[in-house]
Amino acid sequence: MAAYLARRLFQLVLVLIGVSLVVFFTMHILPGDVATLLLGERATAPELADVRHQLGLDQPVYIQYFLFATDALQGDFGRSLRTNDPAFREVLSAFPVTLQLSLAALAIASLIGVPLGAFAALKPNGLFDNVVMTVSLFGVSMPIFWLGLMLILVFGGILGWLPIGGLMPIGVDIPRVTGMSVIDAFLSGNPALVGTSLRYLLLPAATLATIPLALVTRITRSEMLSAAALDHVRTARAKGLPEWRVVIKHTLRNALIPIVTVIGLQLGILLSGAVLTETIFALPGLGRLMVTAILSRDYPVVQAGALLTAFVFVFVNLLVDISYAYLDPRIRYR
Repeated sequence: MAAYLARRLFQLVLVLIGVSLVVFFTMHILPGDVATLLLGERATAPELADVRHQLGLDQPVYIQYFLFATDALQGDFGRSLRTNDPAFREVLSAFPVTLQLSLAALAIASLIGVPLGAFAALKPNGLFDNVVMTVSLFGVSMPIFWLGLMLILVFGGILGWLPIGGLMPIGVDIPRVTGMSVIDAFLSGNPALVGTSLRYLLLPAATLATIPLALVTRITRSEMLSAAALDHVRTARAKGLPEWRVVIKHTLRNALIPIVTVIGLQLGILLSGAVLTETIFALPGLGRLMVTAILSRDYPVVQAGALLTAFVFVFVNLLVDISYAYLDPRIRYR
C-alpha cells in the first residue's frame, strides 16, 4: 500500500504540473491586454508599458511560468490583478461555498440515487423501473439553468417556501470558521441559524444534484442487475436466505465499486461545474470567482483556482481507489 500511495502522490504532482502549464499558457494566448483592462482604453503607451513591466508581462512566457512555478512552490500564487489581494486567499475564501454546495448535491444524489437504482433493479422492466429510468433520463437531459429558474419560480416565487438566493438572509452574520454556512451555523450553537442555512442551501443543491442523481440511479440499477446474475448470488437465493440479505449483502456489495467510482468522479465534476448554479442563486463560490477572473484576465486567481480544483479532484479519486480494498477484500495494492 505504501508503494502504491507513493506512486499516486507522484502522479498527483505530475497532474498539477500539467494543469498549471495548460492554464498558464491558455490564459496568455487569450486575446486582450491585461494592462489595457487595468488602466482603460485612454491609457498612454508609457503607462501601459510600465504596468506590463510591473506585472512581468514584458518577459518571455517561459520565464513568466518559471517565476510563477517557483513562487507557487513556496505557497505564493501572486496577487489578484483586480483587488490586489493574495490570489490564493481569494480562492480559499470562495472555495468553501462551492465545496458545501457540491457535497450537499452529492449527498442528495447518493442518498436518493442508490436506493432508487437498487429498488428499480429488483423488478427490471416493471412499472417502478420504467418510471425511475424515465425520470432519470429526464434529469440527465434537463438544462441546469432552466431547472434552477423553474425551482426559483415555483418554490421561491409562487409557493414562497424557500429563499431564492444567497447563503443567509441580509443582515444575518455567522462567525466565519470554515466558510461553509451550514457548518458555521452549527458551530455557533444556534439551531435556528442551522435551519435557515439549510433552507438557503436546499434549492441550489437540488438543482446541482439533478444530473449526478440520474447518473447514480442508472449506474446502480445496471450494476445491481449485473451482480444479480452472479453464481454466488443465485446460490444465496437457493439456500433460502432472506431477500433483503441477498440484496444488501451479496448484490449491492458487489455493485458498490462502480457506484463509488461514479460518485467520486461526480464530486470533482460538481466542484468545477457549479458556475451556473452559483450564478443563478447568487452564491459567492469558486465558480463565479473563476468566471470573473477569466473575463478580467486575472492570471493569479485563475491559476490558483485551477490548481486547487485539480488537487481536490485527484485527491478524491485517490481516496476512491483506496476504498476499493475495503469494499472488495480480493483487491490488494502493491
